[in-house]
Order: sequence, then C-alpha cells, then structure tokens
Amino acid sequence: MTALANILVVAEHDNATLRGATLNTVTAAVACGGEVHVLVAGHHAEAAAQAASQITGVSKVLLADDPALAHGLAEHLAAQVLALAPHYSHILFPATAAGKNVAPRVAARLDVAQISDIVQVISPDTFERPIYAGNAIATVQSAEAQQVLTVRTTGFDAAPASGGSAVVERVALAAFSGKSSFVRSEIARSDRPELTAAKIIVSGGRALGSAEKFNEVMTPLADQLGAALGASRAAVDASYAPNDWQVGQTGKIVAPNLYVACGISGAIQHLAGMKDSKVIVAINKDPEAPIFSVADYGLEADLFMAVPELTTALQKA
Repeated sequence: MTALANILVVAEHDNATLRGATLNTVTAAVACGGEVHVLVAGHHAEAAAQAASQITGVSKVLLADDPALAHGLAEHLAAQVLALAPHYSHILFPATAAGKNVAPRVAARLDVAQISDIVQVISPDTFERPIYAGNAIATVQSAEAQQVLTVRTTGFDAAPASGGSAVVERVALAAFSGKSSFVRSEIARSDRPELTAAKIIVSGGRALGSAEKFNEVMTPLADQLGAALGASRAAVDASYAPNDWQVGQTGKIVAPNLYVACGISGAIQHLAGMKDSKVIVAINKDPEAPIFSVADYGLEADLFMAVPELTTALQKA
C-alpha cells in the first residue's frame, strides 16, 4: 500500500457536542500512524469543532458548515468525505448506525473494500475484526490504496478529550446532489444514560413475559443503579422493550463497567454485543443457560424474586 500523509476520522456530533464514539475512533486512527485529522460536518457546528480540536492526538480539525449537513444525511456527508478523500490513506468511521450508513457509500465510490468493525490495528494495512458473532477474530490485510474502516468502539479506549491543541480549518463544501432532504425527526427523550455510553446496564430477556413485567421488575433496579436499560432481541421482538434497547449482534454493542443480565439465556447473538463488559452479572433459573459461561457472577434464581430482593437490598445499602 502506498501510504499517504494523513488519516481522517469522521466525527459524530449534534452540532454542539461530540459523541463519545468519536474519541474511541481517534484512538484507532492514532494506531494507524500518520497525522490524524477530524472532519466535523454540520451546521453552526463551531462548538463541536472546538471540542474536536482539544482531543489528544488530533493535529487538525476540518469544519464543513452548511445547512445541508445539519442533520447528518448520509448522502450529503458521504459527498463531503469523498471531496476530501484524495488527501487521506485511511478514512475511519465509528461502527455506529450513522457510521455504518455512510462508510459503505464512501468505500463504493472509491472502489475499495471496506473493513468493518475493527477491534485492533496491527499495522497500517492489517487489522483484527470479529467474525462468527464474535466467536473468532480474523486478521485482515488489505492491499487497497486507501483504507475505509469502521471502528468497533468497545475495542479501543477513548482518546483524552482534552490536552490537544489542533487548528480548526474550514474546508470547501462538496456539491450536494439534492436527491435527499431532511423532513423531520422524532427523538425519544430519556433521563437515563445512552445505552452505548452507559457505565452500568441492566438488561432483561424474554423470561420477563410482558412489557408490564419488564417495567415492573427491571425499571426499579435500573433506577437504583443509575443504569441504562437494555434487552435481548427476543424481548424486543416480543414488544417487551423498544428497538433502541436491543443489545447484541443485530442491536447495540456495549462494554459497560457492569452488565446485569436478568432472564437472558445468553444466545450467541446477545453475547456478541455484551461480552466485553468489565463485570457481568447473570440472574437465571436455568443452570445450563449459556449466559453463565461468560458471567463473572451468576445467580441461579427466579428473577421475579431475585431482582426485587436485589433492588430492596440496594435501597437499604
């Protein structure tokens, strides 16, 4: 691979603040070698650009500011990245819903093979990524002239959000096609931590039996711990919990300090999304449940008795 000078990280933000996934992606970019630049594409996004300039390891922040970029539409963001792409050997996106929406568009237009969900950088052209629902790690070497990568954020520590002093530079805007436009957004508001950023997660499975029981049993425990609520795919498919609570291979990948799994059997798809948690606690009445194979602490018990007892004990502590 003919190395170019710089590496580009495409930041995720809300035009005012950076999302935590950007910090993990910067760490992966630093491991690739070369200067790390961060693209902040949005509208009135100066505050996000200034925050990016403070990240340790970042040497330059590129600010693309236009109303068309205000809502992170994949078509417009991809066009902006492609306008900058000739100057970069590596283009990195967080492996989030947003990153997975944009990265393939960029890779396709550059006619290169994207490498998804990297968890380690071995060299500038060699990476590790999970396969078979995380049960094996593949080492992938790419011969492409440019690397388009998505970064599994749980695989990398967050770069320090302060200590840097990168210059912020405005860049020329790409030509946007106008084939898509923002209509409206419906955002669910919650006082709980966002699932992928939460330090503590309490998750429930199909064994809870209903949405009412899920709320009755799981919510008090989450409240007591200050935790985010998660769910297995089976619980989500049964409408016990909303889609954005789903943890697993087809949901969100999480790695909190504490993960409490209640009534979750531990299907391979669920384990792929949470087995990197620092401490895993499993409550299940089936002693053969696969969740116990990854749990640091396991309690063989009826969750309808054990979880309220645990909540009460925490209240008294």
